[in-house]
Amino acid sequence: MKNLITRAITGILFVAIMVTGICLRGDAMVLLFALITGMTIWEFCGLVNNWDGENHQTRAKGQVADENESAGSISVITVNRFITTAAGVFLFIAFAGFCTGIVSASIFIPYLLTIIYLFISELYLQQRNPIHDWAYTMLSQLYIALPFSMINVLSFQIDPASGEVAYQWILPMSVFIFLWTNDTGAYCAGSLFGKHKLFPRVSPGKTWEGSIGGGILVLIVAAIIWYFTTSDSQLPNSAATFSIWKWFGLGLVVVFFGTWGDLVESLFKRTIGIKDSGNILPGHGGMLDRFDSSLMAIPAAVVYLYTLQYFG
Repeated sequence: MKNLITRAITGILFVAIMVTGICLRGDAMVLLFALITGMTIWEFCGLVNNWDGENHQTRAKGQVADENESAGSISVITVNRFITTAAGVFLFIAFAGFCTGIVSASIFIPYLLTIIYLFISELYLQQRNPIHDWAYTMLSQLYIALPFSMINVLSFQIDPASGEVAYQWILPMSVFIFLWTNDTGAYCAGSLFGKHKLFPRVSPGKTWEGSIGGGILVLIVAAIIWYFTTSDSQLPNSAATFSIWKWFGLGLVVVFFGTWGDLVESLFKRTIGIKDSGNILPGHGGMLDRFDSSLMAIPAAVVYLYTLQYFG
């Protein structure tokens, strides 16, 4: 009961912070997600730096690890946690400045120089496995920094009325509403009707029935969002021109890619042998646990919306 109360309180506070940060102002959203990006990359780097990949693979095969590589052995991976995190946060802020039109594309040059440094520095650090260091450093940028940066593309759109770039919170907010709705619907439907496993090798708890239930609930919520965005003429928002079918499409994109995002993080955790990515959110785990679905859903939503612009 105590854990349930803790989980509920954390969940309510989390949703309140997310809704306030996204719906309040554009600069509040940028500040919030720059912080989220930094905290998530910091957590990711800590996880991979503490993971002894060679010993883990040896134990997974049922072999006996060498005595010299027993408890307390040095990790195979040594990612520069501070610089990697700073680079990811800078990439997010650079995208925010570029998408708002405040700065030109030259803002990305310092980021490129940082990436070059992270490669060249391995020549002099004499780490055990520089290829692993490079791989996980770049993975933090591709898996976390870049997807989070794409929320700026969703948020700063050209307002049809003024023809200028404006902060339009409904699109990023709708992605998270769909993700939360899908999680709720999948949990309820899976608990009541779940029999057929969706992906037992990675996530034994997920079922086809739960996924279908979550998708149906998302379609209902998409219809509600469509109704309010088209009926409220005060919303300065390009999404107000979306038909109900476009909202359905966005909802389904979020359902599919959000589920894949959840499975990707589950595979990551199984690979390194952990249950939760952290404990910063009591009852909910770490930052990766909380944002795993969005890391696939946000870039997928961007691709969907630009596809609509070109072919819709």
